[in-house]
This record gives sequence, C-alpha cells and structure tokens, in this order.
Amino acid sequence: MDNYKKDSLTLKGAVALGTGVMIGAGIFALLGQVAELSGTWFPYIFIVGAIISGFSAYSYIKVSNAYPSSGGIVMILMKAYGKSTVTAAASVLMALSMIINESLVARTFGSYSLQLFDVEKNSMWEPALGVALLILAYIINVSGNKIIGKTSQVMAFVKTAGIIVFAIGGLWAAHFKFADLLPDPTHTNNYSAASLVGAVALAILAYKGFTTITNSGGEITKPHKNVGRSIIISLIICTIVYFLVAIAVNSSLSISEIVNAKNYSLAEAAKPAFGKYGLYFTVGIAIVATISGIIASIFAVSRMTAMLTEMKLIPHSHFGMSGSIQKHMLIYVIVIAITLTISFDLTRIASIGAIFYLMMDMIVHWGVFKHLRKDVNANGTILISALILDLIVLIAFLWVKASSDIFVVIVSVIGIILAFAGEKWFLHWKENE
Repeated sequence: MDNYKKDSLTLKGAVALGTGVMIGAGIFALLGQVAELSGTWFPYIFIVGAIISGFSAYSYIKVSNAYPSSGGIVMILMKAYGKSTVTAAASVLMALSMIINESLVARTFGSYSLQLFDVEKNSMWEPALGVALLILAYIINVSGNKIIGKTSQVMAFVKTAGIIVFAIGGLWAAHFKFADLLPDPTHTNNYSAASLVGAVALAILAYKGFTTITNSGGEITKPHKNVGRSIIISLIICTIVYFLVAIAVNSSLSISEIVNAKNYSLAEAAKPAFGKYGLYFTVGIAIVATISGIIASIFAVSRMTAMLTEMKLIPHSHFGMSGSIQKHMLIYVIVIAITLTISFDLTRIASIGAIFYLMMDMIVHWGVFKHLRKDVNANGTILISALILDLIVLIAFLWVKASSDIFVVIVSVIGIILAFAGEKWFLHWKENE
C-alpha cells in the first residue's frame, strides 16, 4: 500500500480529493432526504449548509495552515486537548462518521445501479451491491493499485462535469424560468423551522468531505497556503454543483416524487428530462462517483485509525494477521462498513453520520477557541459562531429525529457515550499498564 509523500499532492490534486469525496456521496445520497425535510426549500438548504460548513472550515484551515500535517483532525485535537479522553473520543467519532459515510455511499451505489434493472424497490440487492463495492474497494486499497491513484483526478473531473451536464440539461428540458428559483408558496408552510434546520444537518454532511484535505496536509505542496485554498475551492465547486442539480431535480419532479425516490432521486429526475439514455448517463455518473469516493475514503479512514493506534489512543489486536497496522485497520473498517450497510437503510445511515460529525465538529471548534486561538491567529467570533451554528443544527436535527425515528437518536447517543466511556477506560488502563 502506497503512502503519500511530502509535496506529492498539488493544489489541483487536493481540490480533486475534496470534491471527489464530497460529490461521491453528497448529491446522490442526500438530495432526496434533504427535500423530504424541507420541501421546495431544499436547493437553498444546500446553500445554508455550505455557509455553515464554511464557518466550520475556518477552524481546520487556521490550524492546518499553521501546522500542516498528515495527522489532520487528529493533529488538531492533540494540539488542543493533548493525549486525553476528549481527543481520543472525538477522533473515534470522526472515524465512525467516515465509516458511516462509506456505508452511505455503498448503499447509494446499490440503489442507483438497480435503476438499470427491474427489481423490487426494497430488494436485498441494494445492500448486496453495496457490500460488493466495499469488498472491491478493500481489494484495490490493499493491492496498492497505482492506476486508481493516477486516475483519481480524471474521475473527479468526469463525475463533476457529468453532474453539471445533468443539471444544465435538466434545466433546459424542464424549460427552466428564473421564477422557478422561488420556493412554491403552497408548500412552504408545510415544514416546521426545526425540520428546515434539521435538513441543514444532512446538507452539512454532504460537505464534510473537505476534512479529507486536512488529513493530507503534510503531502500538499506549499501547505501553509494550499490547504486553506483547496478547502475553499472545493466547497465553492460543490456548492455550485449541488445547487444546480437541486434546481434541476426540483424543476423535473414534484416534492412527493422526489421523496418517493429519495434514494435515487437524480436517476428518477433524468427519466422525464432525458428518457432512458439520460437514465443510463445519470446512473453511470453515480457509479463513477460512488466507486471513486469510497476507494479514497477507505484509504483515508484506515490511515487515520492506524495513526490513532500508533499513538495508543485506540486499542488494537492483530488477531494473528500479518502485515502493517494500516492493512489490519482496512479489514476492521470494511467489516464495520459492511455491517452498517446490511443493517441500516440510507436515511438512518445518513442521520447517525450527521450526528456523530456535528458532535466532533463542535469539539474541534471549542478546542481551537479555548486552547489554540492565539497560536494560530484565529478570530474568536468566527470560532464561536461556528460552534453555535453546529449546536443549533444538531439540536433541531435531534428534535426532528426524536419525533420521527427515535431509534436513530438512541443509537447515536449510545455510540457517543460508548466512545467517551470506552476511551476513558482504555487510556486509564494504558497509564496503569
């Protein structure tokens, strides 16, 4: 397995990495779910999500610019909290949110691929195809396939260009008018403020791929400048793409149609706009996006968890396996991702991932504000604003989920408690070993 080397990732490559991970899951997996919570407001929910993600990115950019490192989020937490329970638990939450994202992408791959075949809506083929993709991604990662690494930028360009073509073509086919940009007034009162803010939580999840760039800070050329630049450029590109696609889908389908096809809404929107060839095109782009996104994500999370193991922040057992720790972590990551892919549907996977990510994000903001603000010359008002925005979104999302699917809240709370309690016990045990 090839590791990145210093100055091996250009600004263009870092942007491709960030957009590749974001577009791989965001627009395909989450558009329908965001629409379900916000109705015809959903295109603008993605803009609000981008703004909040921009506030969040400030913490990562300031620390990464000052201390560029391949440690990424783990490095930020270590500098803020030291080798503590908070650092370990927040890192675990981040790793789990990344693994959950892989399950989200895997199920999305299955749901879009099945649009090419005549199968039942809730067919077991969806998780089965997701599992197959995860296994393929593991094989590619463990074999150190250089072709994938060299073509990552091309794949990122292809899927981004393809989605833009879909958006522009969809707007043209739907005879788009600027009046269509305004939300339908007959639907705007059907959604509570909590539901609209809760939709923002899922939109934020669509942008969280920018954190992948911070995990590669040590490999990016001129990292003190280019880490921040690549994050900003990636967020701008994805905001434009998400908004164009959301408007195109909103022009082609009613909200009820989008919700009914929420796991494959882009494919459904392609049918009236382009016919069967448009469907093939959209599904093809979805397959490219999900495959490339999941391969990059699995490598990133395996490297992150291997780093946590080497720092003695999480337990590790070889279970008799040979090879490096990162190869062991690849197996553990894949096993967890497969379990989630089989056990949960897209809506629950996305919801749990959003809750874990927002919790970790708030811990990062507070740590930078409390302990690193002066060192990295960060603006305290922006840091606190990012923290408060995350908190508002999280509370609203938990309120919505408590009303509609309490199981998600219970699983998430248990997961967070186990992360903190488990890490407290583990670190205490290590100290007294």
